[in-house]
Amino acid sequence: MVDVGAFVGQIFVIVLLVVLAIFVIVVLFRAIRIIPQAYAGVVERLGRYQRTLSPGLNLLVPFIDRVLPLVDMREQVVSFPPQPVITEDNLVVSIDTVVYFQVTDARAATYEINNYLGAVEQLTTTTLRNVVGGLNLEEALTSRDNINGQLRIVLDEATGKWGIRVSRVELKAIDPPTSIQDSMEKQMRAERDRRAAILTAEGSKQSQILEAEGRRQAEILKAEGDKQAQILRAEGESAAIQSVFQAIHDGNPDDKLLAYQYLQTLPKISDSASSKLWIIPSEFTEALKSMSAGFAGRRDDRPAAPADRPAPPAP
Repeated sequence: MVDVGAFVGQIFVIVLLVVLAIFVIVVLFRAIRIIPQAYAGVVERLGRYQRTLSPGLNLLVPFIDRVLPLVDMREQVVSFPPQPVITEDNLVVSIDTVVYFQVTDARAATYEINNYLGAVEQLTTTTLRNVVGGLNLEEALTSRDNINGQLRIVLDEATGKWGIRVSRVELKAIDPPTSIQDSMEKQMRAERDRRAAILTAEGSKQSQILEAEGRRQAEILKAEGDKQAQILRAEGESAAIQSVFQAIHDGNPDDKLLAYQYLQTLPKISDSASSKLWIIPSEFTEALKSMSAGFAGRRDDRPAAPADRPAPPAP
């Protein structure tokens, strides 16, 4: 017969071994904790802060150490909803902000502040109202870099004890009231029209200047051309006169030749449409007389024509 007591003892031992194995597995599971990269884990031992776990494999005391939710150590970007802000000239503007921050101390971010993300949002809103409240609308619209710098300095100083470093603060949009936007659009439209008119007038002015400069250059070139033409014409006439004078000088002219040249010039003088007054020097008259005498002498030197034959006698 089967010994029931022994069988029950064996079952008890098996169950005990299984329970012990499960306990060992659980203990090992609770004693080993793997932290991902860019995260940190805060460990509490019996309710008190014990240490901060770094990325990688970490060993814990089972059932004594407790790991709080992991803290993201990467730089985070948070966009906050639009906030109404009153400017120095009592105008309400809506401002959207973006904050870039990073947790540098997981312990401080866990124990120094409750919900550090909400705290950063509230601090950003308060600081934004303080900064923009000291500016009028025009300064607020044109001083974004100044506002961003002031916000970053104030937030970085306030969040330093929380283990948070604020790297950048950006204003996404500054929306003035609708009536102010309409007025600004009208002003911008008028400014654009004014600039367009100025550019048009400036273009017309430059065009007229260029045209006048072109005409001036053309007149200068034309005058230079006329000048050169007159110079060349005068040089040609001078050379012709010199040639004629040299030819006359080499031919030993007398008064008869000069009188002949004067007679050749008279038709050119008569071609002018102006009234004419001819002055004939006495030497010219003497030359004409000599020429006439010369022509008469030639006529006398010719042989006499034969006499007419006598008429035949009448039958």
